[in-house]
Amino acid sequence: MLLYLFDLIGVAVFAASGALAGINAQLDLLGVLVLASITAIGGGTIRDVLLNKHPIFWISDTTPIYTIIASTICTLVWVHFLPIPTNSLLIADALGLSLFALSGAQVAEKEGYRGPIIILMGTLTGAGGGVLRDILSAKIPLILRQDIYASAAIAGIVVYLLLRAAKVPVNWAFVGGFITVLITRLAAIAFNLRLPVFSFTQ
Repeated sequence: MLLYLFDLIGVAVFAASGALAGINAQLDLLGVLVLASITAIGGGTIRDVLLNKHPIFWISDTTPIYTIIASTICTLVWVHFLPIPTNSLLIADALGLSLFALSGAQVAEKEGYRGPIIILMGTLTGAGGGVLRDILSAKIPLILRQDIYASAAIAGIVVYLLLRAAKVPVNWAFVGGFITVLITRLAAIAFNLRLPVFSFTQ
């Protein structure tokens, strides 16, 4: 039940992130809703397809669809009456990344997969929707830039797995991993931290 609640919160946050990206790209109402939907459920869809988990989570339970619609409407109302906070898109994205990375890792863990697959599935769940959002809004995805993005998700999932290996209760392990992802990503935004770039000289 807790995992399900976190999934819905992640859907709402990522939908808001996608809606903000659509607004910034000056899309129409349908375009904003489509971008919000792809951002919110894209990563989880990729995960379920790769894990051969059918039906896809939002097909078997349509609650995420209603959550996306509600979150998009709330975002549109917010930006109509109030200014968009500075870095709001990045902060919303950081929250979504944190929630989805850990919930995606838990899905793979419950399916019986081991460490490397859990890390990969969690990272795909967290970053996949954002990648699709950036591609559709004509931006280079964060995961392909120097930004500490997927690496933040990986760090949080590793912390989660280490805590689980140390017999820490799953809820506390989830919180530890979530905080790791969120703090790492927010620190990267606040202090403009980036991964090194390797260049080849002739």
